[in-house]
This record gives sequence, structure tokens and C-alpha cells, in this order.
Amino acid sequence: MKKVLVTYYSRSGNTEKMARMIADALVTKDVAVDLKKVEEVDIDTLPSYDGFIVGSPNYFGTMAWPVKKFIDESVKYFKKLDGKAAAAFTSEGMIGGGGDTVVLDILKAFLIHGCVVQGLTSAGHYGPVAVGAPDGRIAKEVGVLVEKFAALVERT
Repeated sequence: MKKVLVTYYSRSGNTEKMARMIADALVTKDVAVDLKKVEEVDIDTLPSYDGFIVGSPNYFGTMAWPVKKFIDESVKYFKKLDGKAAAAFTSEGMIGGGGDTVVLDILKAFLIHGCVVQGLTSAGHYGPVAVGAPDGRIAKEVGVLVEKFAALVERT
């Protein structure tokens, strides 16, 4: 069984709700999931995962500093995460707030690690972006993300 880390930072609870939706849906795809706040992740466990899904609220068009700290610390395993699957998601307070840039910033870091990322043609192209609390639209996008990610992680 493939093992995935779903990690997130959440201040208002919206990003945490998305993380839980993702983790719960992955379990239904026979994927072992560790759901952790980003501050609780032991960076030395990263090589043990087959994939990563990382979420952050949108702070001024980029990720929150605890997520950036996690990514900065992941440099310890540069070239050791090559070929693993990665995805990202975010929540923001308003439409056009820069959510896509948050997702892309997270994905760029994992691309540099050599991770495999799949775009989504039928949901938030780079990854789900909630405006406020996750709603029915986000539930659908999470479903698409999980479907694609579970298949991707199975191939990696």
C-alpha cells in the first residue's frame, strides 16, 4: 500500500478542513495517509513517503511561513524525493487573492526535488483553491485531485 503525507498549516481552520477532506478521500482509494499539521512533521520521515500533498492558506500571494519553513528544511533530502508524487492546495479570503500562486509556489519546491506533479484539467488546474470555507465546488475539486493523485502515486 502506498503511503502519503497530507500536511498543512491552518489558522482559520479552512485549510485544515480541506486537508481532512483530502485525507479521508485518499483512504477510500486504499492509500495509507498520515495527516499532520506542518509543524508536527518530522522532516526525517520524508523519504519514507510515496507522495506529498501540502496545503497552506494564502498569505500575500504565497504560502504561510510554517509551510515555507517545512519546504526549506526539506532541502536536507534534495535528490532523495525524486520520482515521488506531489500536489498542493490552498484557501484564501477572496476571489483573485493569489491562490494559484500559492499552489504553484508549493509545487515548484517539489518539482525541484524531482517529484512528479499532475495538472488537473477539470478542477483548479494546479490544485484546489477555496475561497473561505470549503464548499461543494471544493468537494468536487478535492475528488478530482484525489482520483488523479491516487492513480499517480500508484504509478510512482
